[in-house]
Amino acid sequence: MTSQPPPDGATPDGDDVPARWEELLRAVFGDDAEAALRELAERGIDPQAMASAAGLPDDPVVLRQILDQIKHLLESHSDEPVNSEIAHDVARQVAVAEGDPSIGEHARRQVIDAFSVAELWLDAATDLPPAGAPVRAWSRSEWVESTLPTWRSLAEPVAISVSDGLAGVLSRTEQDDLAMPGLVSAPMLRQLGGSLFGMQVGHAAGALSREVFGATDIGLPLVREPAIVLLPTNVEAFSEGLEIPADEVRLFLALREAAHARLFTHVTWLRGHLMGAVEAYARGIEIDPEAIEDAVRGLDPNNPDELRQALTQGVFSPRTTETQRATLERLETSLALVEGWVDEVTATAAAPHLPNIGPLREMLRRRRAAGGPAEHTFATLVGLELRPRRSRDAAALWAQIERTDGIQGREAVWAHPDLLPTAEDLDDPAGYSGRRSATAADHAEVDRALAEILGEAEGDESPDRDLEQPTEDA
Repeated sequence: MTSQPPPDGATPDGDDVPARWEELLRAVFGDDAEAALRELAERGIDPQAMASAAGLPDDPVVLRQILDQIKHLLESHSDEPVNSEIAHDVARQVAVAEGDPSIGEHARRQVIDAFSVAELWLDAATDLPPAGAPVRAWSRSEWVESTLPTWRSLAEPVAISVSDGLAGVLSRTEQDDLAMPGLVSAPMLRQLGGSLFGMQVGHAAGALSREVFGATDIGLPLVREPAIVLLPTNVEAFSEGLEIPADEVRLFLALREAAHARLFTHVTWLRGHLMGAVEAYARGIEIDPEAIEDAVRGLDPNNPDELRQALTQGVFSPRTTETQRATLERLETSLALVEGWVDEVTATAAAPHLPNIGPLREMLRRRRAAGGPAEHTFATLVGLELRPRRSRDAAALWAQIERTDGIQGREAVWAHPDLLPTAEDLDDPAGYSGRRSATAADHAEVDRALAEILGEAEGDESPDRDLEQPTEDA
């Protein structure tokens, strides 16, 4: 007997998608589910329209899998600002979407050999010793597993601001002003907000796993445990189509990763300085209350495009203050200094050995300047561009410092965050030495003045000094 095709909206095994979507809505609304569904029906909203509003696929089989996953997550009642389970699942799915083969022994040996050579070459270009961290050849999924906790912590301050802003506006908004009165609550918005941020963080991390070459090449140290990393799949994909031998490309990328590792390992304050600045910037972001209020009042699943736009643009549009802009400038300068130092040291180390160091260096500069889809996702998520806009200026500055003070003098700049060059130094690398000398002279003058003042004070209080003073009777 010939089997009949399933009815519209049903999967081949007879599972009805609208019914499963309705089941999901019941999980969302909890005890208010019946009233919510009646309200939806009176407004002419059907389950299929709700699925469309959520941006879910039309394929019933895929839709069923997604609904099952979402229902499971909603039933867990996670109150995390960034839902870690969603972030993990989405990141893994995005990471393997274009293939993620396991790393074989041959590829692993190539990575180990590349880092061995890179460390020898770097010894001639910097006084900073090797990081001493274990060498790793990671798949995209392994990169996700190791970096996702950092991504989640970076997004949490903004997620909390958005969640608090939504709840605050909702508490001040008359229910009659809502598109769906009585159906939107603060706990529900917090839960949905955590899920949405989890999806965004997961998508950003998963997409980046297909673009990065190591653990540090976006400028931030994303791995908490020390490691020197290359992703052979991404290195191979980058090499394809280039008129440069794959071994040379691998060595160049290993040099960059090893240089980053030396810097972050031996400049012990640098990781905390960068990550703390990003987190402080994110915590200080002010969410536009008017945008939130408009979004809350306009929550209407019957209009898919309007709902999607409200969730992706209106609610999550941060406002940066003057303080935030100053913090951002300092952070961008720091990121540029890291990128510029790695660029200059890598070029110096590779110049005697890699014939194509010039084209490779320029290619990486342009790649970092343009950024990729994942970096733009992170910029939308945290309000921060990861791209160091002034890395060329920073590389020129480090080269100038080396010409003036040598390699040892160049690395001495990393001794303390107060010694880092400023945006003014990036504007005028040639004048850096003069400004630094003038600053040192000013500090020395202040120290001498303080010493004289303190010396006089101590002398005035000295009993021996009082005995030596002649009296009027004498």
